[in-house]
Amino acid sequence: MSERRLLLVHAHPDDETLTTGGTIARYAAEGADVHVLTCTLGEEGEVIGEEWAQLVADAADQLGGFRIGELTSALSCLGAGRPRFLLGAGHFRDSGMAGTASAADPRAFVNADLDSVTAAMVAVIRELRPHVVVTYDPDGGYGHPDHIQVHTITTAAVEAAGSARYPDRGEPWDVAKLYWTVTEASALESGIRRIGDIPDGWRLPEPGELPSVPDTDVTTVIDVRGVLDAKTKALSAHATQVTVAPSGTEYALSNDIAQPILAEEHFVLVRGAAGDRDADGRERDLFAGIGH
Repeated sequence: MSERRLLLVHAHPDDETLTTGGTIARYAAEGADVHVLTCTLGEEGEVIGEEWAQLVADAADQLGGFRIGELTSALSCLGAGRPRFLLGAGHFRDSGMAGTASAADPRAFVNADLDSVTAAMVAVIRELRPHVVVTYDPDGGYGHPDHIQVHTITTAAVEAAGSARYPDRGEPWDVAKLYWTVTEASALESGIRRIGDIPDGWRLPEPGELPSVPDTDVTTVIDVRGVLDAKTKALSAHATQVTVAPSGTEYALSNDIAQPILAEEHFVLVRGAAGDRDADGRERDLFAGIGH
């Protein structure tokens, strides 16, 4: 391929860095055309520290706008250009967790009309013409309703983009490969074992507390050691949501659970044919097997 094109679809600002930041930075550094599509502004997020605490939804309700700036900075660190939001910044609101008042908001992403929002994502796919699309697994990684909605809509849009279902949305485009972003269980466990001193107030995760998938589910592993500095800077850019430890090798969200910054990112291929694989039977390139 003369130009490799990659689209990553995420629910909230910071999701792109937490799970796929190294992959974004690596492919951007290699000259691929990398785009991140974010579906909400993350208005319902908790805020770390006091400086921006009053921006939250039940106070000033200004967190979403602030997080646009954080996402802009993070993507700059990763080399991926400016943010892009589905149907424009603020069109959909962060739904919060299932059963909360925020999930009942008519503007909440979980309440979006599936046909119309799928059509909007089809339009993005036909415009950007990505060879590879990355999104979440059916559980959304850890069960957040917005992540599950992103999975549902992205899956439908990838299928519809190459069909005649939305004839008014530009030329059809067949996405060659669709991946789920996941975390391999053994890599997570190994990373946790390597954690040394952590800041006061943090704690190590309990066994099984952090989401992961069995090693046998992982089809593709991307080595991001060469861009870990970019990923760490991008994590720090999401300062209302993420704290990076002084060691630079761990981070925590507002729950103060220490998590390792992994040197590899993991994926499951769910559409398209696998390309070249290593001795362990895994791809080492999201674009493996796509015609040149």
